Amino acid sequence: MASFFSSVRQGLAGRSKSSQQPGKGSSPSPTTPYSASPTSQQPPNVPPMPSSPALSSAMSFESQGPLPEGPPGSRRPPFFFREEYSSLIVKGNFMTLAAKPLLVEEGEWLAHQVVEQYRLLEQMIEIIKVVDDRTSKPICNPDVCPTMSASGHTYTWLDNNKKPIKIPAIQYINLVQKWIVGKINDASIFPTDTTSVTAAASTYASGSVTPSGSAPQPLGPTSLNAPLSQLSGRDWLGKSSGFPENFEGDIKSIYRQMMRCYAHIYHGHWLEPFWNVGAYKELNTCFIHFVNVGKLFNLIGEKEIEPMQPLVDLWAEKGLLPATSKESAPPRSSGGQQAAPAS
Repeated sequence: MASFFSSVRQGLAGRSKSSQQPGKGSSPSPTTPYSASPTSQQPPNVPPMPSSPALSSAMSFESQGPLPEGPPGSRRPPFFFREEYSSLIVKGNFMTLAAKPLLVEEGEWLAHQVVEQYRLLEQMIEIIKVVDDRTSKPICNPDVCPTMSASGHTYTWLDNNKKPIKIPAIQYINLVQKWIVGKINDASIFPTDTTSVTAAASTYASGSVTPSGSAPQPLGPTSLNAPLSQLSGRDWLGKSSGFPENFEGDIKSIYRQMMRCYAHIYHGHWLEPFWNVGAYKELNTCFIHFVNVGKLFNLIGEKEIEPMQPLVDLWAEKGLLPATSKESAPPRSSGGQQAAPAS
């Protein structure tokens, strides 16, 4: 992957109009102009940002004109929604990468998947942060992307007064990255210490704990580290692995924000830089893996996918994505585990 990003940077630094043409056997070149930004207005003055992004309730929908299309009268979809540009760098069933191993607890598996999906997204984000030698600015900058937009959607951030505000896309993305990393590194959300889990698992119904090789001891603050809520009758995703009750909500929030980043990357930067440096197949591969996991485990809804729905539908028609929904998602057992999906 390091060599891939090296080639991306070299392509951005040394490209010319002639070098943008694909080689023999590649997809046909797009022939229509493409605007990298829905507007050309200057970014607004932005107050200091809080630590949390606005979620779906703060999403605004603005009329920003039609998506880029082909010649007048052709009514062709944007480049990235066309079948000829939907190819991937790998072949096979993405369900193999998403399916939960039988003996792995669901919370553990989804924690792993969320961290892995963020790692892949981060690499795509690095591409739009590469400095273009022609402008001496990152490809995604406040001049070309004054708002965090995708198609007719404009995503907002909450200011210190909890008021949704528009900020440049690159600032939004940077804040989302910081927010996600903060969540992943928060041991109260993504725990790494299994001590409390072991203690909770050895709790008897009578309220005593039996250390290995000893008689049952009274349940007390010095003999059990597990939260009391973990010992109650309530159940939630990842409970048996030590994840908190809010874990499912947190990973869905993370997934929602990652979806917004992908949507902006496609709608704002598919041609520049991904097509121009021959990296759109890598973007497609990361995105289809992201959507596959999200749909399979119900981490993302159709409303969030909406800006990229035509591409998702195209892959689904090819059998590359599951047609899962809330009703058909893999069932969870009473212990919070999930049956292994069909491969």
